Amino acid sequence: MKRACFLLFIFSFHFSTFAPLCAQRTITTERIEVTNRLDEQPDPEAMAIMKRYKASVDSVMAPILGESLVGMSPSRPESLLSNWAADVLVEFSDFRGNGRADLGLVNIGGLRNNMPKGVVRRGDILLISPFDNRLAVAYLKGSDLMELFRNIAAVHGEGVSREVRLEITGDGRLLDAKVSGKAIDPERIYRIATLDYLAEGNDRMFALKSAQKLDLSDLYTRDCMMQSIQRAGRITSKLEGRIVVK
Repeated sequence: MKRACFLLFIFSFHFSTFAPLCAQRTITTERIEVTNRLDEQPDPEAMAIMKRYKASVDSVMAPILGESLVGMSPSRPESLLSNWAADVLVEFSDFRGNGRADLGLVNIGGLRNNMPKGVVRRGDILLISPFDNRLAVAYLKGSDLMELFRNIAAVHGEGVSREVRLEITGDGRLLDAKVSGKAIDPERIYRIATLDYLAEGNDRMFALKSAQKLDLSDLYTRDCMMQSIQRAGRITSKLEGRIVVK
């Protein structure tokens, strides 16, 4: 008991001593695009350290995958990069031999850099998709799919595949939803190709937690992207009115 009281006294002393240092601070963030602009005035000491690792890093980052006919960046409600990425997930969704998914979904926050116009290297995709997210297919009842679309409307848009058409309001309400040109059947089971991270209901995609079933692949989403570019040789994307604000 004496030892415990002594330790409590020491803790209290240190806490009271340093408490004035724990002042509240404001933290701000901003998105910084990683481009050649950052190389204009490199830090000499940092460059000396990096030189030792440059060859091994280049061997991972430098290989050419293909070419992009347009530059792509992520944004809401719809963007070139999110359109392309969502379509890629559908492209690789037949990993269990059940056919392609009915639609694809990616989160804008998971796309961390821009796709360059022109040569696309492995490093470009690693910057766009740096996380160990695996491709998953969630089985959702139509009524739950409508709730997922309401989740998407509430955050003012996410990346959806070409099968999807959503109309939303500026204050985040869902007005209309169609998949492959048809209204949602509340009793039908729809298959959604997405990231395992989203399939857990993260990033406010709460409705995915109601999935009847979840198929999880061994493919990382970034590997799907790389393979898609290698298959096609050249890739492109366009805005198609997948999510429209009314």
